[in-house]
Amino acid sequence: MKELLTYIVANLVSDPEAISIEESVQGDEVTYSLRVAPEDMGRVIGRHGRIAKEIRTLMKAAGNRENKKVTVDICD
Repeated sequence: MKELLTYIVANLVSDPEAISIEESVQGDEVTYSLRVAPEDMGRVIGRHGRIAKEIRTLMKAAGNRENKKVTVDICD
């Protein structure tokens, strides 16, 4: 699932090398902490948070296929 998140975000940002994703697993809960370059933050969040919401929706759907609860935190 980390590869899916990396793929989605890499296609949104202008500096894919600045992407940093940390994975934290506790039982069946998986949390991804996503960091991107400051100038790409707006591209990842989107207008009124729409893109961030859709990224989270896609990741939750991927997690449901593996019976895991997935959350994505976008960090500064």
